Amino acid sequence: MTKIDFKKEWKHLYRPSAKEFVVEDVPPLNFLMIDGHGDPNRAQEYTEAIEALYAVAYKLKFTSKKEMDQDFVVPPLEGLWWAEDMDSFTTRLDKSAWDWTMMIMQPEWITREMFEKGLQQVEKKKNPPALSRLRLETYHEGLVVQIMHIGSYDAEGPTIARLHTGFIPENGYKEAGKHHEIYLSDPRKVAPEKLKTVLRQPVRRI
Repeated sequence: MTKIDFKKEWKHLYRPSAKEFVVEDVPPLNFLMIDGHGDPNRAQEYTEAIEALYAVAYKLKFTSKKEMDQDFVVPPLEGLWWAEDMDSFTTRLDKSAWDWTMMIMQPEWITREMFEKGLQQVEKKKNPPALSRLRLETYHEGLVVQIMHIGSYDAEGPTIARLHTGFIPENGYKEAGKHHEIYLSDPRKVAPEKLKTVLRQPVRRI
């Protein structure tokens, strides 16, 4: 049985250049999603959201392998981030003011019926507090600008600012969606200065 690793299958989406911004067109993809608010380092809401996400993501992976003979590596954690005042995101780093949607991409063969069944199974076995907030949804990002950030999450600010005030307007684009991050490294195992994170911004042509 072949195990699919989407990070390798879709290198253009998961492995952009770390030296320059690149433009890509992201197709509609299905995600497990959960919304929340607050500092991801401190908010219990965030911890519970991640627990629910991974519990269902791994349940669906094992169901796919057992019942459909299709195995895959659970894709990386992703996050959509925004705030009423975006300065709290790019300069002040006021994480308590952040809103977020955390998500994990799902293969196209994962059906809503499988998702609902997975929810029931996880509820019976673990029943994480945030489970009822989880949803399966198609997200079509379309045209994006992205770059690979290597370093700590708190060091992203200058790159994000350069993206929004430099590359996007200078190349005839305008922001058209929420700031998107894809976490390719496990912060429990990787030093902060070596973390790899895809920074992505949906855009539209002016």
